[in-house]
Amino acid sequence: MLLINQLFEWHSLEEANPQIDRVLWIAPSGTDIVTIDINHPHAQPIWHKYQNLLAAKAANQISPVQNDPYGAIQLQDEEISLAQRQLLQEAWAAIAPIIATGELVFHRSGRGRLIAQAVQRTGRSETTIRKDLRRYWQGGQTLNTLLPRFHLCGGKGKVRTSQNSKRGRPTLLCLPTGESVGINVDAEVREKLLTGCRLFYENRTGRTLKQAYQLTLEKFFHRGYALEQGVLVPILPPAEELPSFTQFKYWYEKSRSLSKTLIAREGQRQFNLRHRPLEGDSTAMAFGPGSLYQIDATIADIYLVSSLNRNWIIGRPTLYLVIDVFSRLIVGFVVTLEPASWLGAMLALENATADKVEFCRFNGIEIQETEWPSHHLPEAILADRGELEGYNANNLVESLGVQVCNTPPYRADLKGIIERSFRYFNDEIIHWLPGSFSKVKARGERDYRLDGVLTLYEFRQLMILFILDHNNEKRLDEYHFEEFMIQKNVAPYPVNLWHWGVENRVGALHWKPPQTIRLNLLPSELASVTRNGIYFKKLHYTCELAFKEQWFVLARNSGCWKISVAYDPRRVDNIYLRLDGGQLVEVCHLHETEQRFLGLDFLTVADYYRRFEQDRQAARTRGLQSKASLNAKANQIIALASAQAQEQRENQSQPNRLKNIRLNKHSERLKERQELAWQFDSPTVTSPPNSVVPQQPINQVDEPIDEYIPPARPIEKLRAVRERTLNHEKDPNH
Repeated sequence: MLLINQLFEWHSLEEANPQIDRVLWIAPSGTDIVTIDINHPHAQPIWHKYQNLLAAKAANQISPVQNDPYGAIQLQDEEISLAQRQLLQEAWAAIAPIIATGELVFHRSGRGRLIAQAVQRTGRSETTIRKDLRRYWQGGQTLNTLLPRFHLCGGKGKVRTSQNSKRGRPTLLCLPTGESVGINVDAEVREKLLTGCRLFYENRTGRTLKQAYQLTLEKFFHRGYALEQGVLVPILPPAEELPSFTQFKYWYEKSRSLSKTLIAREGQRQFNLRHRPLEGDSTAMAFGPGSLYQIDATIADIYLVSSLNRNWIIGRPTLYLVIDVFSRLIVGFVVTLEPASWLGAMLALENATADKVEFCRFNGIEIQETEWPSHHLPEAILADRGELEGYNANNLVESLGVQVCNTPPYRADLKGIIERSFRYFNDEIIHWLPGSFSKVKARGERDYRLDGVLTLYEFRQLMILFILDHNNEKRLDEYHFEEFMIQKNVAPYPVNLWHWGVENRVGALHWKPPQTIRLNLLPSELASVTRNGIYFKKLHYTCELAFKEQWFVLARNSGCWKISVAYDPRRVDNIYLRLDGGQLVEVCHLHETEQRFLGLDFLTVADYYRRFEQDRQAARTRGLQSKASLNAKANQIIALASAQAQEQRENQSQPNRLKNIRLNKHSERLKERQELAWQFDSPTVTSPPNSVVPQQPINQVDEPIDEYIPPARPIEKLRAVRERTLNHEKDPNH
């Protein structure tokens, strides 16, 4: 069965582009049918026998065509301009009486007479009327097929060529003479202009297009160089013999690739961050609540004061946020004075798993669990390349079963949800608090740091209120709802999306005991077991397990070895050994020799030892100089003594020098006593009994020694025996 306006394609192996006909008219008797080729520019109606076409269809010589190429020209009334409508009405007024004749118009002889009458009636040419009839039939016999096709006019995208006249709008310089001024851009000039664009504009120098145009003229269109004050200056032709800036800009914009230009001028990193097409949606990364958390930190735009004294300004705090991608619920946060580090990320992740009712009560705020229902571990965490990279992040994967994903460098846009949340908190909330700032202080303005009144605890309370408002009251109008959410009429608020996801998208959230989470969130590093204790970050620790298994004895006899320990960077008092795959924990206490560091943090201890090492290295110069001074003075004394000894040793044999060592020692001792004895000039001071009476020095060896002899004591005998033994002398009594 064939229908009016139906399209069918003729199958022929000889033609590359098969003929497509449209059915224009079917005889009421069903014997004849009229068709027209819709693609031939001079096509005329063709008569067929109805049965012949049915037979051709049955023999697969023709087949129906479903897509009508003229269907796109059927415009709505509001899309038709006034000029188009006027031309359409003129064309329809000329051919409407011809179409109204029915079967007659499809006969060649009758069609000729009808067209001649239309020419006399309307004054339009025969060619125009035949063209309008053909367009009407080929386009589907609808009125809109007669619309003028303005979109095909003008040769858009084609390169114009001209041999003699100057193309383009005449300039004001043409008015006095009436002659065209300027040049046409041919292939050679166009290549020079495009080369100048690549050299001087599509780079990282940041030149404007006007500057690139000037440099292009100087490089490619000069007539030589002139020497001016020792500098070669390019000589340019008159401006009317040069391509204009408009031509330069036209050809650049016509041939440029915007993406390539932006990458060349700003770099791939900035292009990805600012100009890349936004083709995805972060929500698609998460199947349900807990599938993916995003975590990041920023320095809050507010100055806080000390809780000890509100006159003390303590600076700006670090704000960490953890957000569930699926529901946009803020599942955890932390406000701390610690810089962005693993410690801050650890505290934020711990808060994400904490019971929010107890957490808010601890900070003086009462809530219901439904207001902040998140206290779970996620399936994965997305962060940037900072805190969650390295050994500590590996511990999250291995011990807590949380996958860690890091974005490429300088691609904060891949964490758009949390980055936008930071901006929201700063713009809508923090910038309205006392002590905050949103722009650089202008000269003469009041210093905004002096306006700070909030302590760290009070700012944390405000952040809890802001987060509760975000989770329960922030309407997500741009959220892409799924079909099932629409059916359930889920309200576009984070807490509603979370509750719906917990009921319908389960499997991503999981739980572990709080103690286990905290222990595995602590950073881990290697410590050394030595004979003096477990050595970690310049400190020594002990534990019962080490004494029980005699670790320190083994280290003294067999050498040191490494063990993995967990620690809290905020306090040095204890470190922790994970035993049996993390199931058991052994607490190591600070050694008694390190008790001076109790209550401090590891950064303070590291700073102490860093300063100690600096002082030690600074004292190296002093030590070298003092050693040099000591050596110089000692060498002087030794040299003088050597000279005097050499002078007195003349004509003395070695045996004579070795004689009477004991007697010489006794004489030297008497001399030392006389020179160093204490003398008191006061008359009230009397000599004690049994005091030593000084005698004249001994001049001869054989003279008796007149001196005080103390009472005999056993210890004196022992000393005498020891002295004889050392001097290799015999006992005179034997």
